[in-house]
Amino acid sequence: MSGVEVRRARPDERARCLAIRREVFVEEQGVPIDEEMDAHDPACTHFLALSAGEVVGTARLRVTGDGRVKAERVAVRRPLRGAGVGRALMCALEDAARARGHRELVLNAQVPVVAFYERLGYRAEGPEFLEAGIPHRAMRKPLT
Repeated sequence: MSGVEVRRARPDERARCLAIRREVFVEEQGVPIDEEMDAHDPACTHFLALSAGEVVGTARLRVTGDGRVKAERVAVRRPLRGAGVGRALMCALEDAARARGHRELVLNAQVPVVAFYERLGYRAEGPEFLEAGIPHRAMRKPLT
């Protein structure tokens, strides 16, 4: 999609990120609000995808307790799925992880979008598991 800008969200924009996540994960997918909005949010780096000034997607980058960097809460508004917004968000997360010196990015992908992440160079590993009642696969990508 041309005209998509992805940038780090400022602290005063976190509510915009959470609104997209509420729309996609809570309202569309039925994830309980207390599972979607978690205690990790304050420590994460949040990203916004904008098109013509409108917020169309979000994602967050989190450093886990064991020092890995993890892409999480990648959400794109329904009308813009398949238009390159998700790809732009992931590129921004990968660039941010590289800039911090990380050599790999991990994520837990919902099973229906595993192929999307595979096209971006991620590889699934291990068995399916449930997260928020939704089947997921662990995935990773070297950032070389």
